[in-house]
Amino acid sequence: MTMVGRDGEQARLAAFVTAADARALVLRGESGVGKSALLDHAAELAAREGHLVIRATGVEAESELPCAGLHQLLYPLLPDATRLEPPARAVFDAVFGRPEGAPPSVMTLGIAVLGLLSLAASRRPLLLVLDDGQWLDDPSAAVCAFVGRRLAGSPVRLLAAVRADIASRWDAAALPEAPVGALPEDDAARLLDLRHPGLPPRLRRLVLAEAQGNPLALLELPVEIGDRSGDPAAPEEVFGRPGLPLSRRLQHLYGARIAGLGDGVRAELLKGALDGVGTRPGDTAAGAARYRMRDAEEAVARGLLVVEPVGGDLAFRHPLVRSSVVQMSTPNQRRAAHHTLARVHRAHLERRAAHLAAATVDPDEEVAAVLEAAAESATRRGGALAAVAWLTRAAELSETHAERSRRLADAAFVAGHAARLGQARRLVSADPAPGADDSPASVLAAGYLALYQHGEVRSALRQITAAIERLHDGGPRGHDEVLGRLVTLLLAVSQYAADRAVWERTRQLLASLGDLADERSRLYGDTWSDVVRHGAGWSGPVERAAAHLRDREPWDVSRLGVSAYHLDVLGLFRPHLEQVAARELETGAASSGMIMLHLIMLDQTAAGEWDAAERTGGRALALAAEHGHELFAQQTRGYLAQLAALRGQVDRADALRAEVDAWARPRGVGFLTQLADSAGATAALSAGDYEAAYAYATGITPAGAFRPYVYQASRTLLDLVEAALHTGRVEQARAHALAARDARLADLSPRLALLTHGALAMTADDMTEAAEMFERAESHPAGARFPFELARIRLAHGVRVRHARDAGAARRPLARAAEEFERLGATAWAERARLALRAAGAPSGAPAHPSAPLTWQELRIADLAAGGLTNKEIGRRMGLSPRTVSAHLYRVFPKLGITSRAALRDALNRMGELPGSPPRVDSGRQAIRHADGGAR
Repeated sequence: MTMVGRDGEQARLAAFVTAADARALVLRGESGVGKSALLDHAAELAAREGHLVIRATGVEAESELPCAGLHQLLYPLLPDATRLEPPARAVFDAVFGRPEGAPPSVMTLGIAVLGLLSLAASRRPLLLVLDDGQWLDDPSAAVCAFVGRRLAGSPVRLLAAVRADIASRWDAAALPEAPVGALPEDDAARLLDLRHPGLPPRLRRLVLAEAQGNPLALLELPVEIGDRSGDPAAPEEVFGRPGLPLSRRLQHLYGARIAGLGDGVRAELLKGALDGVGTRPGDTAAGAARYRMRDAEEAVARGLLVVEPVGGDLAFRHPLVRSSVVQMSTPNQRRAAHHTLARVHRAHLERRAAHLAAATVDPDEEVAAVLEAAAESATRRGGALAAVAWLTRAAELSETHAERSRRLADAAFVAGHAARLGQARRLVSADPAPGADDSPASVLAAGYLALYQHGEVRSALRQITAAIERLHDGGPRGHDEVLGRLVTLLLAVSQYAADRAVWERTRQLLASLGDLADERSRLYGDTWSDVVRHGAGWSGPVERAAAHLRDREPWDVSRLGVSAYHLDVLGLFRPHLEQVAARELETGAASSGMIMLHLIMLDQTAAGEWDAAERTGGRALALAAEHGHELFAQQTRGYLAQLAALRGQVDRADALRAEVDAWARPRGVGFLTQLADSAGATAALSAGDYEAAYAYATGITPAGAFRPYVYQASRTLLDLVEAALHTGRVEQARAHALAARDARLADLSPRLALLTHGALAMTADDMTEAAEMFERAESHPAGARFPFELARIRLAHGVRVRHARDAGAARRPLARAAEEFERLGATAWAERARLALRAAGAPSGAPAHPSAPLTWQELRIADLAAGGLTNKEIGRRMGLSPRTVSAHLYRVFPKLGITSRAALRDALNRMGELPGSPPRVDSGRQAIRHADGGAR
């Protein structure tokens, strides 16, 4: 079979087999690293070249028998010994059969062996292949080394493999050596995927970490896992048993040496192994240093431990040593070691909990409480999988049925957020309490499964509503936390239903709970349902919450992020979301992590980072498919459809939109059908099909109104207005813009303020009003955060001014719109802006700023600096750091041919005077007066 990652070693062996001056070569490497496979390769290559190949393998059981290894190696050639001279024949008789007198010396025996090899090689070249050379008895090893040093120029070659972790006579043989190391990370992953395709990602990572590039471990560890490969086992710190189960062959690599240690040394190694001491110094977890093994020099001498040069700490030579130590211990030995380690780590909650969980057998409420606290700590640092294991163990150690049920419910809740929906159901089923099948925890688990995997909003709504009513109307007291979880899930399901009747029923139920519904529930209910009617006043609390996200659990962060999206302040959350999303998807709340990816993608799309948004969407789609979250998969496709529509990729947008709509509409998932319609409207606008765009937009909400509990109603404000204007529906466009004004959308979010001002400007009959509204939109502090919307408004502004017969004033907003569309990759919109720019008198194909190719951001910064603003003030207005502003100005000066800030104003004015060039950018009222004056 083709070897992976051994090209260099194979090339050296090929040269060794074919080179005329080759004599001997020793392959040296750790146990299981693949030396035998390389010997096989060399033997096969030599056989093809016409060599006689003789193979032997050192046997540990024969390592004390003098010349046993040499007998095995030479046995096929001994019949030829009869052709040797009598003295040489006598040497072989003395060693291998008829001893007479004292045994021959190494030199005498070596010379006789050389003669026998030369005789055998006289007919064809000879390759001697010796595996496990470290087990050769001393006389055999000495003779092989003697012979190997004297083979130069002969047709005989000696190839041996020895283990680097066992001392032997080969260490001083003075023969050429070739090191065989562990496989590099990429090659190790390739070998694992080749031999064990389809291994679940988490177990794949565990195998790679445990094997550390050892090919034998890569091949055999997955076999030992067997059908447990789908078991969502917790990380090793939780169970206190590091590593994966070892096969007999893997355990044999180190088992004999471990078994030969004294009891005290084995106990010391066991404590180190159970505490997760790795193969590098300074190994830490959860802020606590690992156990420091002592008085284990015997293990160092046996090649099981190494002494680190810095600090002198003892570390395992390989993770397989650590796993072997644990696997060869008894349950009582492990529990005793865990008790000791729990005392060692008494000041570190999670480390102590890990050892107490493994050390305790009988119910113990004190230990269960420690595990519960550790689960909460782990959840906040991205360890939801560990938290599920700890809570499950805490339930097992609970002293009362009530505490057991509560902790199992908590474990199921966390498992649901960790995308372990099946495990959540199993945890609920494990509760022996009466009525557990219909308990709130069971309803939660079933609700997550119905929503995320199947998008079944109707059945989930019925079950959750009934459970809340039972708890509120006479259910057991003390279930406030469970009630809060049910309410939050009800709000999530209602959001996906996006139906007026559903939301009104949900809000009535929420109101009936009174003080039992906390502020977070009210926040989610108002922002997730209908920001037009209920979103006022929530921006402040959400913005303040953004400063304290580190103290919140991952599901709270993602829920607040959804509120921030509806209020268009998602940019405040994005740095934290980007920081924790990868962590949560690895070992934490994966469902929350996937929601975080959606939020990151939405903010990237809004900010004009479309390539990054595409990559984020691709990752989110792959993860949703991996975890079986069909709802999230379709939601991701909806966002990708919207992105494709913005870019003018109409066919792709339509295909994705149709797939989402076909899945969501029969299930009543209005959130996704609205998203599909919004993507359809944007795609139609990109294609210039304004009738279709109007049909899609008014399918979401009628002109002049914002349909209750339709979250896309306000988000598609500009789409409906623009489609109406282009199809001659001027009254409907104006009615919709006035409806936005009357609903005070500008007070709800910065994006809605931008859209409202733009819509009013585009539909105003009075040029003064239009100029004022365009100024408000284009100078809005949040404009840079929504570049596509701002460019659309500038395009409309330029077209409006051009129609008013002021071509010079029109070129400025048109040029800026064209430049921004080109930067974004909105090809259809960019072409539209270029056509309008040419119609305004700009030369065909002329760049936006022919005399100085400044980007929009550079031009904006230069203009603000020319107006006297400091770098700090510019940064605050544009959402940049002062250092970034300074860097932009550093690039602007040479482009404008100036060397100082004082020369900016004149340089920008000169740009506006060039034929066909737009006047300089002006963020104040001067630009609006220019446009307004030109119109009059």
